[in-house]
Order: sequence, then C-alpha cells, then structure tokens
Amino acid sequence: MTTTVPRVGITAVAGCLPQRRVSTAELQRSVAVASGLPLPDGMFAQATGILTRRVAADGEYASDLAVAAARQVLEQAGLDALDVDLLLFASATRDMAEPATAHVVQAALGGRAHALDVTNACNSFLNGIDLARSMILAGRARRALVVTGETPTRSMRPRLDGMRQARQSFAGYTFGDAGAAVLVEPVATGGILDVDAETHSQHWPVGGIFGGGSRNPRGDEHTYFTGDGHKLRGVFEKIGLGLVERVHHRTGLGWDDYARVLVHQVTLPYLQRFVEVAGVPADKLEVTVPELGNMASATLGVQLARVRPGLRDGDKVLLLGLGGGVSLMTMIWEVS
Repeated sequence: MTTTVPRVGITAVAGCLPQRRVSTAELQRSVAVASGLPLPDGMFAQATGILTRRVAADGEYASDLAVAAARQVLEQAGLDALDVDLLLFASATRDMAEPATAHVVQAALGGRAHALDVTNACNSFLNGIDLARSMILAGRARRALVVTGETPTRSMRPRLDGMRQARQSFAGYTFGDAGAAVLVEPVATGGILDVDAETHSQHWPVGGIFGGGSRNPRGDEHTYFTGDGHKLRGVFEKIGLGLVERVHHRTGLGWDDYARVLVHQVTLPYLQRFVEVAGVPADKLEVTVPELGNMASATLGVQLARVRPGLRDGDKVLLLGLGGGVSLMTMIWEVS
C-alpha cells in the first residue's frame, strides 16, 4: 500500500509598498540637521548601499500594509476572507502591544478565522508560513492567510546625541516599510518541500527594539532600534553558511537546482559578502535593498511577489531568512 505524503504550498502571493519615497540623502540630511552633527555627505548611502526606501504615511499602520497585500491575494485566488480559517499576522512591528494585530487585519477584511500574531524579528513572515503549513498538516486548518506589515522606519532615531549614539543606532537607518501576504493551502504537486532553522539565542542583546515589554514598558528611548550592526553581521556570517550547507547536503539540491534564491537583505555590502562566501549565483537573487532598504520580515514576501510572475510549475525557490535573536531559517518551495 502506497502512502501519499500530504503537500502544502503557497498558492498566491502579493506585496504592498507605501506611496512615499524617502531618499537616503534626504534621511541623512534630516538626522544631521536635527542632531547638529557634521555627518559626511553620502555617509549613510555609502555604508549601506541603500539609495531610497518607502515610508508609511502618518496614519498608515502595519495593519494597513498587511490588509492591502491580503486583499490582492484573495482577489488573485478568487476567494473571500470567509474562505480562510487561519489568519496569521507575522511581523516584527505591530500596531499595538495588545490585542494581536491579526484581529485588526481580520476586522478590515471581514473574516472569521482563527487569528493570532507570530513575531520573531525579520524571520516572522517565514515563521508564519511554516506555522500555517504545520497547522494544515496537523488538520487544524484548511486554508491559511499569512500576512505581514512592517513599519520599522518608525524605530529610526530622528536625532543623535553624538557619534557614540550614532554607531549604536546606525543599523536602524537601513529600514524601509512594506507589506506582503501569501495564501497557504494543500496542493497536489510541489509545495513547501523543506524547512530548516538554526537559533543562537545567546546573541539576543546584539540588536533590537527593546521597549514595549515588561523590561522597558514606557519611554521613547527604548522605541528606537539599538544595536551593533557589525557584530550582528559577524554573527550571521559565522553561523549562516553552516545552515545552508546542511540544507544542501540533506536535500541533495545545489544552487543550480533553484530558479531563484531569495535572501533577507539588510545592506548591499552584506548581501554582496553573502554571495561571495556562499557562492550563490548573483543572477538568481532578487536584489531589493538599494531601492527599498531593509523591510524586516516583509523583505522575502516582497521579493517573492516580484519573482512569482516569472516562475513556472516545477521551479524551486530557496528562501533564506535572518532575524535578530539570533535566528536563521530556510524554506524550499516548488511552484505548482
């Protein structure tokens, strides 16, 4: 007797970008003027490779970006929000501490699904897709809508008290805002073939937004991104290749087997270093960071939405996520 292994895949995907564009030059000028610091011309752009990013408007929230992407996905699939029985808002930035932003999204869409938030820094969206897949395989859901809305630009420090604070806050100036959504459900062929993850939680203090919880419940100081970008990059570089090599060895798949390789992008120099060290062919990447900055967990969703029209049934896509905490995650998806 042959046992059929159930398959779960991504059947629709969409991204959403705020209308407002802010150049890195404009951002640096604003910080320099507010701080009274003589920041060298082009310093932000030269260090990050980021030229512009999208920034949510006043009164535009993480949930709004998620809702816009979700509506596109439902339209693609010819579905109503009531056809979904699991809704996950998977993001590093939320509308509020409580209730879960998933409820804000669901109220706007008009659904009745089991709704909750999934949060794990820049791996949130990838974790959300994996959780949706797991719940479907466990029989707890039939069709899941996984959404993200990221507004990390609101954690950029608008003024600096000195160069020491500039070094601690600099990684925050890589951010850009965006939303994305995917539909996850059973498929006859292809689907999500492999998921792997590695977590090194001893590095959690390296960087983050440390306010809003029981440690620092109030005060603007802790609402800004703080961290050591060089140290964070060093941690990812040291441990990231091990995960990629393990996935290659276990699955038997190499770079040539993937139609596209989607990687979380913090800065252009870091992406270039990854390409150099990992050996991934540059033409398989979807490079978004110079135009859109570090979109936190929405990065992979926006990239996936961009490449999806060029993919054919049977194409395999490797998604590689990096998140503060520190966590790394891979997912192999075969188009069906």
